[in-house]
Amino acid sequence: MKTLSAVLLLASCLALSYTEEIKKDEGVLVLTKGNFKTALEENEFVLVEFYAPWCGHCKALAPEYVKAAAKLVEKGSDIKLAKVDATEETELSEEHGVRGYPTLKFFRNGKPIDYGGGRQADDIVNWLLKKTGPPAKALATVDEAKAFIEDNPVVVVGFFKDQNSPGAKQFLAAASATDDHPFGITSEDVLFTDYEASDESIILFKNFDEGKNVYEGEITEDGVTQFVTANSLPLVVDFNHETASKIFGGEIKSHLLIFLSKEAGHYDTHMEAAMAAAKGFKGQVLFVTINTDEEDHSRILEFFGMKKEEVPGLRIIKLEEDMAKYKPDTYDLSESGLTSFVQSFLDGKLKQHLLSQDVPEDWDKEPVKVLVSSNFDEVVFDKSKDVLVEFYAPWCGHCKQLAPIFDQLGEKFKEHDSILIGKMDATANELEHTKIQSFPTLKLYKKETNEAVEYNGERTLEGMSKFLETGGVYGQAAPEDDEDDEEVDEEGDVPAKDEL
Repeated sequence: MKTLSAVLLLASCLALSYTEEIKKDEGVLVLTKGNFKTALEENEFVLVEFYAPWCGHCKALAPEYVKAAAKLVEKGSDIKLAKVDATEETELSEEHGVRGYPTLKFFRNGKPIDYGGGRQADDIVNWLLKKTGPPAKALATVDEAKAFIEDNPVVVVGFFKDQNSPGAKQFLAAASATDDHPFGITSEDVLFTDYEASDESIILFKNFDEGKNVYEGEITEDGVTQFVTANSLPLVVDFNHETASKIFGGEIKSHLLIFLSKEAGHYDTHMEAAMAAAKGFKGQVLFVTINTDEEDHSRILEFFGMKKEEVPGLRIIKLEEDMAKYKPDTYDLSESGLTSFVQSFLDGKLKQHLLSQDVPEDWDKEPVKVLVSSNFDEVVFDKSKDVLVEFYAPWCGHCKQLAPIFDQLGEKFKEHDSILIGKMDATANELEHTKIQSFPTLKLYKKETNEAVEYNGERTLEGMSKFLETGGVYGQAAPEDDEDDEEVDEEGDVPAKDEL
């Protein structure tokens, strides 16, 4: 028996020796294939970031991820934050279905779910605490409530004498469904008195604007959720790396973008009017300021077809309709001007604003025809021809790589009677009937029917030729099978929504 015990002990030691040590980088576990399983076995809750060292979004997340790890330690939480270099640990990445960077997955007892929170430290911590604890923190004393409110930019507290009442249950249901902000609940008389709360009341506390909002009306899960959405962001949000995910990832999908120059004093001149106008559209339209002095924001001006001399200027963007854009007749940034513009949008009185260039005089000189908004329909919807169009962006690395091959394709088919090759700068030209989400996008508009078929095959002369010769059969794939350039583009060529 002693021999058997010794053998088992030796085997155990050998097994441990083959397990790679788990190192930490600023409080974040560094995981590899050699220690990944061990980390999940030793920790009940682990949030894992699969990243690429060259990825801009990963670089932006890194300091917030470190802050979140530190905040969890301060709170005495057992939740661990970890990271995996997906470019080195390719086997782990494939095993967990990583297609873009960063990808975050939350493991509870080794079982993963996709992370669905924001990218700021507080967002990460709040999401994790919601997934691992009660939906609302029990508040028993004034000191507890004060610390809870002061430790977070936005908190929601339910005051319920009976925490089993229908209203309290609806409140807790909303708390469970809301990951972005911490919820608290109390039945203590001293807290009702201290915060001037009536029975069955809900107060949102925040460290900006009016400081707090009181829920009104019947307490329902949807009502509480909408109340939190409408009041948890400032009346006017300034766009930057910290707020981007909240702006574009929030429930409010219609945004008034106010382009201002801090250096020119526009913020001082126009913010008061913007704040006043925003009050009337809380929960419907989010007011967002963009400082055009920031070099990083030049792409945003380009996206909206705006020139520097148009600042201060306005646009409305509607995200749920493929980022449809709207432009006012005049840039009136007074309270009444802003109110009128937004109300016209909500009333459906505005026509979508589409970018367009002039038709070049030599648009059809080369084998690859140059298309713009105004000549697109006439050329592409010619029912006697199959027309292949590349939608590109001048700054896109993948587009630059494709350009010489696409020119070869044009040369190959330039004498063909029923095939035409064209290209359009989709950053400067927009179409009401066709929305482009990533670059480059290749679409074949079939003769007779004008049916659009997207090409998802290899970007080679042979591949694209076969696509044309088979009438759009070869290389066609379901949209979900498409390799998404926007997610995996290591040059950061395609601006994501939070970069707009």
